[in-house]
Amino acid sequence: MDQLQLAEVVERYLKGEMDPQEKQAFEEMRRNHPELDQTVVEYHHFLEEMERYGEVRRFKSNLYDTHHTLQEAGEIRELQLKPSTRIINMWNKYRRVVAVAASIAGITALFISGMLSLFTPKTPFRDIEELRRKVSNLEKQSSNQRAEINKFRNKIDPSADIRYGGTSFLIDAKGYLVTSAHVLKGAKQVFVQSNEGNDLLAEIVVQDPNSDLAVLKINDEDFKSPRQLPYGFSKGSTDLSEQVYTLGYPRDEIVYNEGYLSAKTGLDGDTMACQITITANPGNSGGPVLNKNGEVIGILNARQASANGVVFATKSKNIFRLIEELNDSDKDLSIKVKQGSSIKGVNRNQQVKKVQDHVYMVKVVLG
Repeated sequence: MDQLQLAEVVERYLKGEMDPQEKQAFEEMRRNHPELDQTVVEYHHFLEEMERYGEVRRFKSNLYDTHHTLQEAGEIRELQLKPSTRIINMWNKYRRVVAVAASIAGITALFISGMLSLFTPKTPFRDIEELRRKVSNLEKQSSNQRAEINKFRNKIDPSADIRYGGTSFLIDAKGYLVTSAHVLKGAKQVFVQSNEGNDLLAEIVVQDPNSDLAVLKINDEDFKSPRQLPYGFSKGSTDLSEQVYTLGYPRDEIVYNEGYLSAKTGLDGDTMACQITITANPGNSGGPVLNKNGEVIGILNARQASANGVVFATKSKNIFRLIEELNDSDKDLSIKVKQGSSIKGVNRNQQVKKVQDHVYMVKVVLG
């Protein structure tokens, strides 16, 4: 099926011109091919933008006809504007049309790109997406501007190549944090940002790709160690359908989400992980998954690319194993992972207020 044929099929589907059997077969293809599903979504958006553009053009045409009629009848007269003022006036008059046209051009490019990728030979499909966040140039620019305005809070060199981001949280009040190992790939330097927006220098203590866990240590004179952590870490299993919630940094401020445990194992029966039905986005990797008692039951690390809301988390019992190995290899570390939660029985709103100050954004500077 070439690009034009695909466009015709998608258009017939969106306009409801398919018979029930053909529609059922096409929807089955959408479920089995995420690229096709994305193409349909983009084309639907494209058609909506075209319709909006047509409405704007018709409105402009009617407006022009009305203006011309009133002008001929002597009801209004044309203002004599200076050239520069006329240009500004024309921009103000037509900037919405220009914006719509630009949007359509962008959507068209995306649509064509999507169709090309759909029919271009590619590597085998991997139905798992790590939740490490790529930092865009716009975010870097914004971060640099904030650094200039508030230099005492931002310690990162504005020229540093900050490429990836994620989430981490304290496991020991002395400044030890846990995150997902894949967040730190290629890291030359690591900073963590507190909920108040302060950047703190951190070092990588250990990375374990098998469990996708890593431990960081905040080595910054501005770090103020809390007296104790409000949450604890669970070694036990969690019941199916149990309500859970997460805190993380899919953007430059902390974000809360809630869901439930939907499977006790991860993708393809992985016993080191569990499956959660929840909304998660790039940047959530390394964030805590907590139950109603304020106990950490897992660490978010990936989502299923072909299913909406299917997210995987490394079970918290793997943290105990990793810390035990660390303490055995270096007796000076003495990292203590707390089991009891001091926020058990506290309402969710108050739990979040107590937990969020111990959750940090991870900023990875590449070499």
